[in-house]
Amino acid sequence: SCIYGMGNPEDFSNSVFKFAVGTRITRNAFLHRLVEILYSRTTADFKRGTFRVKGDTVDIYPAYMDHAYRISFFGDDIEELTAIDPATGKTLEKMTHMVVYPANLFVTPRERFNQSVWAIQEELESRKKQFVADGRYLEAKRLEERVNYDLEMIRELGYCSGIENYSRFFDGRTPGMRPFCLLDYFPEDYLMVIDESHVTVPQVRAMYGGDRSRKLSLVDYGFRLPAALDNRPLNFEEFERLAPQTIYVSATPGDYELEKCGGVFVEQVIRPTGLLDPVIEIRPVINQVDDLLDEVDKTVKQGDRVLVTTLTKRMSEELTKYMDRLGIKVRYIHSEVKTLERVEILRGLRLGEFDVLIGINLLREGLDLPEVSFVAILDADKEGFLRSERSLIQTIGRAARNDRGRVIMYADKITKSMRITIEETNRRREKQIKYNDEHGITPRTIGKSREEIMEQTSVVDFKGGIQKIYVGHEGDDNIAADPIVQYMTRPELQKAIDKTKKDMLAAAKGMDFLTAAKMRDEMFALEKMMEDKFAKR
Repeated sequence: SCIYGMGNPEDFSNSVFKFAVGTRITRNAFLHRLVEILYSRTTADFKRGTFRVKGDTVDIYPAYMDHAYRISFFGDDIEELTAIDPATGKTLEKMTHMVVYPANLFVTPRERFNQSVWAIQEELESRKKQFVADGRYLEAKRLEERVNYDLEMIRELGYCSGIENYSRFFDGRTPGMRPFCLLDYFPEDYLMVIDESHVTVPQVRAMYGGDRSRKLSLVDYGFRLPAALDNRPLNFEEFERLAPQTIYVSATPGDYELEKCGGVFVEQVIRPTGLLDPVIEIRPVINQVDDLLDEVDKTVKQGDRVLVTTLTKRMSEELTKYMDRLGIKVRYIHSEVKTLERVEILRGLRLGEFDVLIGINLLREGLDLPEVSFVAILDADKEGFLRSERSLIQTIGRAARNDRGRVIMYADKITKSMRITIEETNRRREKQIKYNDEHGITPRTIGKSREEIMEQTSVVDFKGGIQKIYVGHEGDDNIAADPIVQYMTRPELQKAIDKTKKDMLAAAKGMDFLTAAKMRDEMFALEKMMEDKFAKR
């Protein structure tokens, strides 16, 4: 968000409203000043960015705070300043002075305001003529209605919904000139730290193109003036110019970062906890699922958790359903799962609500999961984006928070990416072991209490009604039809039959007869499959 357009920092600074007890100002002049910095008056809904007036008392609810301010006048003087609870009006604190920042980042001095309105009208007329000349009367009418409505709001209230699309006029910028952004609010000698730079830098590169293609459609169809194209994120060259001194932080730096530092970088290999990079083992792809189940069983009995990475969404879903039918507590995560739901899933893994988490490309950088001691990488020899050296190093790093951390790569051959990953991990392990021996450090997992885990993932609690991403979806009508079931052994099929029967009885007990009937049919189908498959043996 630091590369997206904001208001001019100089205008914002000049619009800050400062006052204190004893300041001489009439109540009406005070109210006009609030309107100038984009606060709106209200009599009913007292919310952020509004103010209300009762006699000689003015309440302001700053756009950026959880509490409100109350200003009491005596004649033309400010007599008392207090911080109040906006819901109850209860006094929280008496104050001697206050600073109120504008309610919106796009605040404009009055002298430039009128010029901006005129410039918007001028661009509207020019664009209308262009549409009419091309015979696009609908677009011309649509644009005229939209812009005139916005201008009316701007004249009356000082702002409108989507005012940032007119920011070029209010900032006094020429077409194509970069917008002001958060980085303009910092001093010249600030330090920028880019975390997980191998991911972040490409994202910054991509933002400009993605934003422009979306805005071009709005402009082409008369929803916005061409000036909306200048309400944009910085392009990468502009971003580079605004980042004077930068620390790129990554376990797998990208080519750009390595080029910027000339190949000279600082390594942070030693962890304060003494934890080592995990042991890596390679096993053949044949029977990888059966072998994985054995390893999952061992890990769960230790009280630890498991991460499994697959190559496709379908494979992760089918493996999840397969494990679930075998009684393993398992969930899967992929790109269609929304961000907050991902946090909830990871919280569930850490709290032990389930033991195994299966994913594709999300079980990588940024995940702190000390409860995970085993990471399985299926089809590790399928060279490509998901099995590149950076992906492999980031994935195995999820087991580096546990003193029993280990990784199994299922592969029939050692690819270049696998070889680089294994060599790099072994190099780091040697350094870590040597340092621990020299300093008498014993590696130890930093366990977290339930309360600490809940606090770390508390962002989930602000979202109501999150849909649980448990196994089982509408449309999974017939277990026996799943391809993976065809390859079950006799004991595995029997386990699936027993579980289906248990689910059937539970549904019947809960008076859910439709589900019970469905489970009954599935149980019969599985029993027939077992009879057909193993009767001759």
